[in-house]
Amino acid sequence: MSNSRAVILFWQLAILAAVLVIWQWGFDWSKALLPKAYVPKILDPYFVAKPTLIWQSFLRLGCFADAGGFTACVTGNDNNLWLATLVTLKNTWWGFLFGSASGIAAGLILGRSDFLARVFGPYIVALNSIPRIALVPLVILIFGLGDLSKIATAWLVVFFVVFFNTFEGTRAVDRDQIAAARLLGASEFTVLRTVVIPSALAWVFASLLPAVSFALIGVIVGEFIGAERGLGKLIIEAEARANASEMMVAIFVMMFVGILLAIAVRSLQSYLLRWQPQFEPSA
Repeated sequence: MSNSRAVILFWQLAILAAVLVIWQWGFDWSKALLPKAYVPKILDPYFVAKPTLIWQSFLRLGCFADAGGFTACVTGNDNNLWLATLVTLKNTWWGFLFGSASGIAAGLILGRSDFLARVFGPYIVALNSIPRIALVPLVILIFGLGDLSKIATAWLVVFFVVFFNTFEGTRAVDRDQIAAARLLGASEFTVLRTVVIPSALAWVFASLLPAVSFALIGVIVGEFIGAERGLGKLIIEAEARANASEMMVAIFVMMFVGILLAIAVRSLQSYLLRWQPQFEPSA
């Protein structure tokens, strides 16, 4: 097992090193070896900044290279990298939390009630058919440029993803288990708590991992259209200056934020589903 992990780690690091080398020097090598028409545009530093330039921009945006000191830079800039990351992370988390909670609740309620599923089904399908991104300007018009509009956008994106998985997971519960629980005198709430929810958890968590990414996407799109602060605003400001390195800094920070949120959801999944074979701790 340890040898397998070492081999995997070796190849992961080798691929990363190869990508960084090509990224840093590939454009210069291509210009020297190939005719101009065949030089890949994707390697052009004007469009995709070199790793060294991205690192320099990170030090500058992160207040590590400020002559006035780190504290003065952070407190004097209302949209520095750290504050922007904190704002985007906060809005993503709350949008994900509210969207997941409401999606799970609605999925469980409609999944357990044929009557409610038939009544609200057409409306949910109709609302789901609307591209959520198209609603962002309307959301900003209603809630303004502050954080509430970004949370609402993330909620819109997350809700339907989680709802449909929860609904299908609730519907897929073994009817024999429900009948056995009722035969033993279990109430509807007890059946829901001890049979339905544990059986539907795998379906729910299958939607939570992509929902984290969708929540982040919703927040960033909202910040693109109109925001007072956040990583999306940093990207728009860098794009207006044609500064690819600063855009890449914000993009990489978003990537790390998404990874951290996904790890948190995965850890929660492993804990709540520890009774399933794939989540049992290895000996």
